[in-house]
Formats: sequence, structure tokens, C-alpha cells
Amino acid sequence: MAGRAVVTGSASAALVARAVVVATAAPLLARLDLERLQRLLEPRRNVIGRDVVTVQELGRQYAAVVDLVIRRARPLVRPGCLTRGITLYALLRRAGADVALRFGVGRTGGDDDQVTGHCWLVLDDEPFLERRDPRACFTGVATVSSTGVG
Repeated sequence: MAGRAVVTGSASAALVARAVVVATAAPLLARLDLERLQRLLEPRRNVIGRDVVTVQELGRQYAAVVDLVIRRARPLVRPGCLTRGITLYALLRRAGADVALRFGVGRTGGDDDQVTGHCWLVLDDEPFLERRDPRACFTGVATVSSTGVG
């Protein structure tokens, strides 16, 4: 399986542990200004970049772990896009994936039309690990990436 990242055994246990720690801290991290959030989530040392195919496979595996942690670790871990996005961004950046975390706003529509928010991962300027393209409902207003905040 050349080029495929496989999470097994102790690596899987370590990944789950890292996911629990970041997901638990996500509500506090989400309160930081975006520059400070970016500095905290970025790896402290340079990591080897990965090709897009490897990142896609790694992303699917990490998303499965993070989604499991979010479901099983309640009430310690809060559900929602902020927890999922911050946790996946932190884990994938440390694994060498060049992903970004985008924040957007949109309207709920209907009788009680309200402004709502969402955050999602971006890979090669496309939504990554989302069931539906969030750009149909949300306008991106800020992005956290390896190069800073934009």
C-alpha cells in the first residue's frame, strides 16, 4: 500500500489520545483571537509535507477518529463544527497536511432568519471532509493556515 497512511495499533491509541486532548480544549481555543489560535495549532517544528492523495486518505482516517471521539466523549467533548474543525486542523497539520481552517457565516432562512456560523477544513481551495459543500450556505470570512490568518 505505497503512499497510503494507515493508522493502526499504538499509533491509533496515540491518535485517539491526541484527539481527546484537542477536542476537550476546543471550546477554550475557539475563544482566542485567530492569530493566537493559529500560533497554538501550528506544529512547533517543520513537518514533511504530504501529497494530496496521502492527505485525503489520512484525513478520512483522522475524521473517523475525531467523529468517534466527539460522539463517545460527551459531555467532556462538545459536539459541533468548531470542535471537529479545530481538532482535525491541529492533528492534520502536525501530520504534515497542508490544510486550512475556514470560518464562514450564513443565514438560516425561513421565518426566523438568523445569522449562523460554520467552520470547515480546506484542502487545495476546496472544502475537505465535509458531507456537503458549505460554500452554498456560508460565506468564508476568515481562514487559519500555515501561512497565518487571512
